[in-house]
Amino acid sequence: MKPILIVDDSPTMLASIEEILTRNKFAVEKSLSGEDARDKLKSGCKPQVIITDLNMPGMNGIELIQEIRKMPRYRFTPILMLTTESKDTLREEAKSAGATGWIVKPVDNDSLMQVLEQILP
Repeated sequence: MKPILIVDDSPTMLASIEEILTRNKFAVEKSLSGEDARDKLKSGCKPQVIITDLNMPGMNGIELIQEIRKMPRYRFTPILMLTTESKDTLREEAKSAGATGWIVKPVDNDSLMQVLEQILP
């Protein structure tokens, strides 16, 4: 099973994405905040993909990506931004921070699996 870290401040969204991923044979680690995700990564969590929300209290998704990219172990780990936002300026900001891709909520099973197939080694 390939491990994926999902970061979202919405328990409902975490459960929805987790359900899609576990149904497709992925192992899932969840975080309700950017700070919690960063701490999990620093203490040994080793996801093959990270999926993060953009708008979260405290550390937002772009700030989380910037923090992750500072960690040598995760410099090349694919990171997807999952958000309701669709502004090109935010996409560019996320890309500059190190995001691999952008998915607009709500996401369905087929869309998420198609993106994961493209970015997973």
